[in-house]
Amino acid sequence: MGKLRVVLADDHAVVREGLKALIDAQPDLEVVGEAADGETACRKAEELRPDVLVMDVSMPRMSGVEATERLRQSRPELRILALTLHEDKGHLRRMLQAGASGYILKLATGEELLRALRVVAAGAAYLDPLLAGKLAGELVRDGQGAEGTRRSPLTDREGQVLLQVARGFSNKEIAAQLDISVKTVETHKLRAMEKLGLRGRADVVQHALREGWLASD
Repeated sequence: MGKLRVVLADDHAVVREGLKALIDAQPDLEVVGEAADGETACRKAEELRPDVLVMDVSMPRMSGVEATERLRQSRPELRILALTLHEDKGHLRRMLQAGASGYILKLATGEELLRALRVVAAGAAYLDPLLAGKLAGELVRDGQGAEGTRRSPLTDREGQVLLQVARGFSNKEIAAQLDISVKTVETHKLRAMEKLGLRGRADVVQHALREGWLASD
């Protein structure tokens, strides 16, 4: 099997250089192109036909969100991994809605980035564990009423898992994102759903929308 082809899109040359050195050192990955803005990223993706495009969210000329939306139309099979400093729900939601396959923070380690690349290249979705933990914390806080009288019964890990279920990820994808087993995901999901009186994924999504878990900042 040939190497996975990667294009890097980031407006900071030093970031691209570091990513290229990290990726090219792997036996199964290679960087085949670079871009400093969204427009160039789209052109490189069309010309070079990479398997994965690592996309900065904030770039000149065309943002990562706009470039992702365009590429989902022209190259729907392309896997796009958002790499960003933005930790808020708003940017996360916009990138995923635009068609990104994964979202990882620039605070991540090189090992985590390589894992994210391989996960999205394999057809699964990826969410940075630090971001998942932050969103789960917000989820638990959002379980409190206006006077602080209503608290979420969920543990942090149950909140992490249920949030990902609400976002549409499978048990296998959630396990990969949180670095836990599929069986552990199933256990946390069942416990969370029992605590909240939810019977299926549709109930989880409706509950998430009602509680505002998925609302943008």
